[in-house]
Amino acid sequence: MSNTSRFEQSLKQAQKEALLKIEQTSELEGLEQIRIKYLGRKGIITSLLKSLKDFPEKERPALGKLSNQIKKQVEEVLLRKTKQLKNGEIARRGEEQFFDYTLPGRKGWEGRLHPLTQINEKIVEIFYGMGFEVARGPDVETDYYNFSALNFPPDHPARDMQDTFYVKDDLLLRTHTSPVQIRVFEKRKPPVRIIAPGRCYRNEAINARSFCTFLQVEGFYVDTDVTFADLKGVLSAFVWELFGRDVALRFRASFFPFTEPSAEVDISCVICGGKGCSVCKHRGWLEILGAGMIDPEVFGAVGYDPEIYSGYAFGMGVDRIAMLKYQIDDIRLFYENDLKFLRQF
Repeated sequence: MSNTSRFEQSLKQAQKEALLKIEQTSELEGLEQIRIKYLGRKGIITSLLKSLKDFPEKERPALGKLSNQIKKQVEEVLLRKTKQLKNGEIARRGEEQFFDYTLPGRKGWEGRLHPLTQINEKIVEIFYGMGFEVARGPDVETDYYNFSALNFPPDHPARDMQDTFYVKDDLLLRTHTSPVQIRVFEKRKPPVRIIAPGRCYRNEAINARSFCTFLQVEGFYVDTDVTFADLKGVLSAFVWELFGRDVALRFRASFFPFTEPSAEVDISCVICGGKGCSVCKHRGWLEILGAGMIDPEVFGAVGYDPEIYSGYAFGMGVDRIAMLKYQIDDIRLFYENDLKFLRQF
């Protein structure tokens, strides 16, 4: 028997075996094994095709044509059987997962407010109940409203306390909602009692305690004979309404360019009850906001007579208060959009 005859016989034998095995196979995994055995890189039919180079040049066209026809036939039969088995698998799964249309429908997930929005609205509600109006301002501010009018001279070191995102020239993303105070003062005369909730931006490293964007609520009250005692009374009422009467609070002397005197307000740690833990750094106290009497220089920038009027201002980070209220130790959880976390609130 010539080499040509043996080649044709081997090729047809491989074809016969492959088609028979494809017909008898009832699993997708089995079809893949057949494909590898006969059509894979080292498969039987593939190896026979590679051996064509050993035949005389005049015999190669006929043998190549036969080889390609057989290979194509095996591939087509293999593809049809694969589709057949896949369709059968889908149908089988459909039977296993039969849906009873007579069953009552499942209730979908109800939408709800983000925890930061919930706390923000609660803060606004408390101060609104004390007679404060709500005012808002633009997120993109000028250097004048964000700094200069609030007693931040160009070379004032307090500017370094707030890492700023500049848009261009003197336009920037506001670092606090205090600019709303100036905008309201320019349009209205005392008495003025306002809270200004909104989003702020600072070019800070993101970690468990700080984020590059955050919510803030600024509040201020200007009239005749407004005193620091008035400020203490309002903030004490706010803290007890939000955290409960069992929470203690204290006022610590501090510094802000737009208030004088200035203070920071601490509450007893809501985690350990003031006994000391890792959250409060074993001090028993947690800072929640800054406040003070509005500096006369600020009044001068908006045309208020500091000899007649006095007022106080305060500002708080909603994110920080939400962390304390819900006892969360990582601010990044509020911004990761993890539904498992958000659905707890």
